[in-house]
Amino acid sequence: MTTVLAGLDLAALLCSRVCHDLISPTGAIVNGLEVLEDSKDDETRDFALALIKKSAGQAAARLQFCRLAFGAAGSAGAEINLGDAENVARGFVEDDKVKLAWSLPRALAPKNRVKLLLNLLLVATQAIPRGGTLSVEGDAGQGFRITALGMNARIPQPAERFLTGAATDGVDAHAIQPYYAALLAQDCGLRVSLAKEGEAIVIAAQ
Repeated sequence: MTTVLAGLDLAALLCSRVCHDLISPTGAIVNGLEVLEDSKDDETRDFALALIKKSAGQAAARLQFCRLAFGAAGSAGAEINLGDAENVARGFVEDDKVKLAWSLPRALAPKNRVKLLLNLLLVATQAIPRGGTLSVEGDAGQGFRITALGMNARIPQPAERFLTGAATDGVDAHAIQPYYAALLAQDCGLRVSLAKEGEAIVIAAQ
């Protein structure tokens, strides 16, 4: 990379990215509380409580994911258990439309490799906007491969340009996440590739 965002700009854009992930569930909690406050029948109160419970769970799952994917997650040089990474990944990406097949071993891996994996998983979710399956394979030492399979799977933009190093300028709120992933790959000494293989999109870091 020839151009690197200043520290303050990088931090600000990453914070915006995290806030974007939390706005929806926290807003739903507020809406549920308003309905609960105004409701007079049991059916409406039950609906509001179910909405609050579901949204609170989503917010907690997203916070846990963002802590590992974007946060410090331990001191410099720390290692993270891939089993923990799997748990937060499932909580973040799995829903009625997307399923996660995780084949990595439960082992310790360098912090930034795990952060890279989770960031690439975010990119992979964008490759299947109508839902499908995300398959994660590899190991902590050699690298990993994420296969996104779903209807009309496509290589997401601007992720391709920033992840492969083709673009280094014009980073905005939409591009900060793949840009950050590219910085992580560079720090880990890995190269990221995106390719369409049949009906699937494959993202690999090696």
